[in-house]
Amino acid sequence: MHFNNDNDLYRVIGKNIKYYREKAELTQIQLAEQTKISISYLSKIEAAGCNKSLSISVLNHIANVLEIDITKFFEETLNYDKKN
Repeated sequence: MHFNNDNDLYRVIGKNIKYYREKAELTQIQLAEQTKISISYLSKIEAAGCNKSLSISVLNHIANVLEIDITKFFEETLNYDKKN
């Protein structure tokens, strides 16, 4: 995988977090509570156009709660219309 800039990277990560959160049928509030981050921070991470940097540790916590491999957050080719 290759990202031309940080904005592209953060956009993909945020979109993937939102996708997997919704797939797990969790609200932002529920995911924020389970990962022990603020709802405003999670909201900013998921927001389109957000350039909020985040740590690998936060990504790891989110991946663990969502029960997915952390590398899923970096995939650009997810089919967001399917909830399988």
